[in-house]
Amino acid sequence: MKKFFPVLLVLLAGAAMLVSVTQKTDEGGLQVGDIAPNFHLKGVDGKSYSLDDFPDAKGFIVTFTCNHCPFSVMYEDRIIELHNKYAPLGYPVIAINPNDPAAQSDDSFDKMVERAQEKQFPFVYLLDEGQTIYPQYGAERTPHIFLLDNTRKVRYIGAIDDNVRDASSVTTRYVENAIAALERGEEPDPNFTKAVGCTIKTVN
Repeated sequence: MKKFFPVLLVLLAGAAMLVSVTQKTDEGGLQVGDIAPNFHLKGVDGKSYSLDDFPDAKGFIVTFTCNHCPFSVMYEDRIIELHNKYAPLGYPVIAINPNDPAAQSDDSFDKMVERAQEKQFPFVYLLDEGQTIYPQYGAERTPHIFLLDNTRKVRYIGAIDDNVRDASSVTTRYVENAIAALERGEEPDPNFTKAVGCTIKTVN
């Protein structure tokens, strides 16, 4: 019995750790296969947008991004290219700024308007005012991609491609490959990659 008791403690501790990890994963936002929540967020044009405003879409490239993050800035032109290439095919970019302007003033709504005009964003650029949407999705970085189909089912989560700093050196275009798979009626592979970028800014 004396030998059995320490082993039992180890097994119980291991089980507790497993439960803890599982709970943390379940609370971490969307996973591939989940249905993404809809939203109503203000865009830089002053209008409110939801996914229902794109009834003909075959899917959505929901992109959590912002003004100030150098990773987001490095990806701006590629995000524009994604929209220009795939919106006509039914997959528009829906860009959402998840940062609290009180924590990062460069991500205020007025600054968003300025940046959208400066870069001539062809996609909607929305503010997650109150920061209620990004936790539901589980976005952790800027940029962070959630590719949805027309039922709002999550089909891919992660990075845009495999080279943040040099667009000319990209060898794997994760988002483009995922859309190509959907167009073939296949599951994206990979359907999850690690998002590389700045952490989302909050006051707390």
